[in-house]
Amino acid sequence: EAFGDRSLSQGLSVLVGLGLCVTMLGLGCAVELGQLGQQLRRPVGLLLALLGQFVAMPLLAFLLALIFALDEVAAVAVLLCGCCPGGNLSNLMSVLVDGDMNLSIIMTASSTLLALFLMPLCLWIYSRHWINTAVVQLLPLGAVSLTLGSTLLPIGLGVLIRYRHPRAADLLVKISLWSLLVTLVILFILTGTMLGPDLLAHIPASVYAIAVLMPLAGYALGYGLATVFKMPPHCRRTVSLETGCQNVQLCTAILKLTFPPELIGGMYMFPLLYALFQSAEAGLFVLVYKMYGRDSVKQDTLGEEEDTDISYKKLKEEEVPDTSYGTVTTEEHNSIQMEPTQTAL
Repeated sequence: EAFGDRSLSQGLSVLVGLGLCVTMLGLGCAVELGQLGQQLRRPVGLLLALLGQFVAMPLLAFLLALIFALDEVAAVAVLLCGCCPGGNLSNLMSVLVDGDMNLSIIMTASSTLLALFLMPLCLWIYSRHWINTAVVQLLPLGAVSLTLGSTLLPIGLGVLIRYRHPRAADLLVKISLWSLLVTLVILFILTGTMLGPDLLAHIPASVYAIAVLMPLAGYALGYGLATVFKMPPHCRRTVSLETGCQNVQLCTAILKLTFPPELIGGMYMFPLLYALFQSAEAGLFVLVYKMYGRDSVKQDTLGEEEDTDISYKKLKEEEVPDTSYGTVTTEEHNSIQMEPTQTAL
């Protein structure tokens, strides 16, 4: 009933829409045309984004919904979150774990563009299990595609700003990351206020369990996928974060802008819970890396430097003085005598 309040509902819709536009603008500002050209010549990032975001995560969401026997409303919310492309949180986390930033940005941008076609397709395929329910029959795949298409404009504008004004683009990237945090906090507060003190009682324990397990499993699947492709450790960390981090702002926008208000209350909390737990688990990932992983990386780097230094010392020790012109000998403390030597021709 709270979501039926027209003024509150409209205000929330405006907030979600603006937050999504700023996020997509920041994503576009992080993309460089030169990087896109390199990825088109060797599209590893594109392939990993395809497999991670539109094969592994939708299947994972579907299996978790079946295992926990979710009702159709919660199942659609879980599926929608699982079919979303990657989010900007992964770019920030990749920096903190010394990942491959070019790969991270390309994977996020690629999955966002692929979502225009693949997200509605994945939703249609995996929602067949609940096809006889009202919420699935109301699933607005056309509106989902329209919402995804509307994100292309801020992304394209961001790419143009990066090309024309790199410094302004760097500033907008930082603003978009802060807006992501601020928007999620405001959404938590507003949703909690609108749904009232019985909010926790209306969310099944199974939904909390999936919100905890789904990003964690996504991180593990991404790391395994990068291992299969025999990528170096810093790229494995990047792919792991890219796979587990979903664009929850896009998910909340689709839920809010495309579903009837009387159905939104039960579904709206899942992407917010997912955002909470994916951030917390990614933070633990970063903490573990800072405590243990970085030391091993430094040791490997120092080992390489020591090997290079030892090799250099050996080369210096093995150098033979050139005596083709003569040798210098010291017979007394203050006398130096030059002994000529003959050079064989």
